[in-house]
Amino acid sequence: MPSTARTRFRLAGALAAVLVAAGVVTGPAAQAHEQPAHGKPTRATLADLAQRHGRYFGSATDNPELTDTAYTKILGHEFDMITPGNGMKWYATEPRQGVFDWTAGDQIADLARSHHQKVRAHTLVWHSQLPDWLTTKQWTADELRAVLKNHIQTEVRHYRGKVYAWDVVNEAFNEDGTYRETIFYKTLGPGYIADALRWAHQADPRAKLYLNDYNIEAVGPKSDAYYALARQLKAQKVPLDGIGLQAHLALQYGYPTTLENNLRRFSRLGLDTALTEVDVRMLLPATEEKLAQQADWYRDMTKACLAVRRCVGITIWDYTDKYSWIPAFFPGEGAALPWDEQLAPKPAYQAIREALS
Repeated sequence: MPSTARTRFRLAGALAAVLVAAGVVTGPAAQAHEQPAHGKPTRATLADLAQRHGRYFGSATDNPELTDTAYTKILGHEFDMITPGNGMKWYATEPRQGVFDWTAGDQIADLARSHHQKVRAHTLVWHSQLPDWLTTKQWTADELRAVLKNHIQTEVRHYRGKVYAWDVVNEAFNEDGTYRETIFYKTLGPGYIADALRWAHQADPRAKLYLNDYNIEAVGPKSDAYYALARQLKAQKVPLDGIGLQAHLALQYGYPTTLENNLRRFSRLGLDTALTEVDVRMLLPATEEKLAQQADWYRDMTKACLAVRRCVGITIWDYTDKYSWIPAFFPGEGAALPWDEQLAPKPAYQAIREALS
């Protein structure tokens, strides 16, 4: 760093310290510089570091692990955005038609509020984890449209003012960019996506509304389909605020090198983007070499988001291997997250810190 830049950096740091001491700056990032009673500086969290860039850094969680106090201590401290892994999905919230159960979703929303965290709510419309009453009946278009509207608006109204954003429609496309033939697509046609966004906006005009999917990190047929749909929805004045790139990556399949360019093209449409379900799995056993490569990928993803102004934040799909979904769905794979099964930080954690610093 040139000497003039170092001088400016020192002056900026000194000014920040003065403002903190005077009580002028009081946000989470400022609090990271405060001196606790024992006189040692508090270590900045991932959320603190992200906030300095105008971003959030979040984690998914799920209800069963909330009894693990060592786990929830880190969850409540390190992150400023929480996503419920399952508690707000259709099977959990409307297990019988017209009968709603908010128990699981409320538990996570209440936990987030108690830690002054925001909530990325997930998800309103998805082809998976639907209740039997919905999937076993043959619906007419009018019937299903009414069911879908009622579900979306009832749930969004319940959480109105309590969530930052919704993944409104999840995983709507196939890998080749064609529409996934879900119960909603087959019965209602592609217009169900615009309807879902409009209904969600009516129920909570302040919530940010996203479309969310996996394998859309790189420029390709599937992300192209989202780009075309987003451009169409924006032209039609449909209330779409952002695109969520899940970023479930695997070392054996390669890094999406066009990620930053992909984020930029969505931002040019006037949309926010976010990395919403990040993990980087590997073939087990984990080795130092694989963990180092994983760390590089986490660093690169973080830098890509920071490089694009409208990439608003990153959420990892739970923060610890102890509660990762990967081993159950991809036998022989795992070690996907920045903390290990003993809740100890891995090289990926330090790489994220370095990128944010």
